[in-house]
Amino acid sequence: MATISDNKLGLIKKYYQSGLSVREIADKLGTPFNATFYFLRKHKIPRRTVQESNAIQFANKPLSYKIKSKLSASDEKLKVAALMLYWGEGAKRGKVVDLANSDVAMIRIFLNFLRKICGVDESRLKAYIYCYSNQNLNEIKIFWLDNTLIPAEQFSQPYIRKDFAMKAGRQMENGLIHIRYCDKKLLIYILNEIEKYKNELI
Repeated sequence: MATISDNKLGLIKKYYQSGLSVREIADKLGTPFNATFYFLRKHKIPRRTVQESNAIQFANKPLSYKIKSKLSASDEKLKVAALMLYWGEGAKRGKVVDLANSDVAMIRIFLNFLRKICGVDESRLKAYIYCYSNQNLNEIKIFWLDNTLIPAEQFSQPYIRKDFAMKAGRQMENGLIHIRYCDKKLLIYILNEIEKYKNELI
């Protein structure tokens, strides 16, 4: 069996502590998996569990957004308003920031927060329309395109409810829209900020 020189211990520890798996370390070194695994065991470097590896990889994953560090008074108002909206209307589980509403003002406030305070990657913003079968989907989509400034190609296939028709005079004349951003770290940031405000105010 191929062996690995002990003088590579420091390098291998560095790779391992950075979150690389045994397979990934072997690939970097150009050594067989078995030899790499034996080397770690020989030097009493415990093999991580899948959960530990996933946690390290998640922590090392680069951010897809950049939180604004210095906020003006108007920025602070926007942040508080958006966080309170998300507290009431946003998804709290999973790995996707997801705010759904039919109120265009709420949607625009939250998008302003994502863009101006969170510095999100515009290409990762997604929109998902929910409406009824007796509504004009094309008009609804144009309405939300104009009010979100999210490109049409970033709108998911809409959900059209066919078992129930919207009655005249009811809300949701423009349907309902989900604003989504797939980044668990941003979701964690938003939920942690909400907790801070809750603790200060309760």
